[in-house]
Amino acid sequence: MIQNKTLKGVLFVALGASSYGMLASFVKMAYQEGYTTAEVSGAQFSIGLFTVLLLNIFRKVNKNTNEVKIARHQILQLILAGTSMGFTSVFYYLSVRYISVSIGIVLLMQTVWMGVLLEMFLDKKRPSLQKIISVVITLIGTVLATNLLHNEITLDWRGFFWGLLAAAAFTTTMFGANKVAVEIPSIQRSFFMLIGGTLIVILFGFITQNTPFNYYIFLKWGIILSLFGTIIPPFLLNTGFPLTGIGLGSIVSALELPVSVTMAYFLLAEEVNWLQWLGIVLILTAIILMNIRFKK
Repeated sequence: MIQNKTLKGVLFVALGASSYGMLASFVKMAYQEGYTTAEVSGAQFSIGLFTVLLLNIFRKVNKNTNEVKIARHQILQLILAGTSMGFTSVFYYLSVRYISVSIGIVLLMQTVWMGVLLEMFLDKKRPSLQKIISVVITLIGTVLATNLLHNEITLDWRGFFWGLLAAAAFTTTMFGANKVAVEIPSIQRSFFMLIGGTLIVILFGFITQNTPFNYYIFLKWGIILSLFGTIIPPFLLNTGFPLTGIGLGSIVSALELPVSVTMAYFLLAEEVNWLQWLGIVLILTAIILMNIRFKK
């Protein structure tokens, strides 16, 4: 029997992953109203950073919590690691501007094989047969899920390019979240990483925003995007993963993929054929295969 705390952890991770899965559809709806990528990402990160700052202040005022002193080099490391969060959002939101949300989330899930490559490069160790099989299944699933087998489907290369860059940035984000200053409480780590992400988003806005910034985005979509992108999911995932463990948590977090596709179907009326669903199932299978341990 699975213990109650494990079930609670599964629930937290599932809700956190589902929150992430809703993001792209909301971004697409904001695009339909004329908002730019800089406005969408800027509103999301600025509101998220302000909220997490308030949570840290509240935590510091609360005398029941032990304050952990953070060294300057740890702060710099977390800010640097957090820049990948900004790159992930910017690249992903640029991607879904040119392609459908259902294909965009499939491209983001290429972190499965990118993570294996990064691990192989850093650890200088050949991946196991189990991981190699998972990568092959992921690639087959990607071909099906992106509908590349249908000649009449033209996939915008810009969306494909930005989608792969988003996956690479997300891989870096996961590495930073699991390796950089892990002894620091998650709420403090989130604050400094959000600073790094916000700096990237602001820089992107200065470079690309050619029209006056529409500040109404903060009231219209900023609150929703920050809640589902930078406030709720990190809290739920950081709470749930210690209860589930990395393996089970990674499997449950893959729920982001079907949730994103389902949301795009209902909110944006995006069509997904049976071959694409088969590809999505293959990618989910690869994620499960990569994170389970077989008894010898």
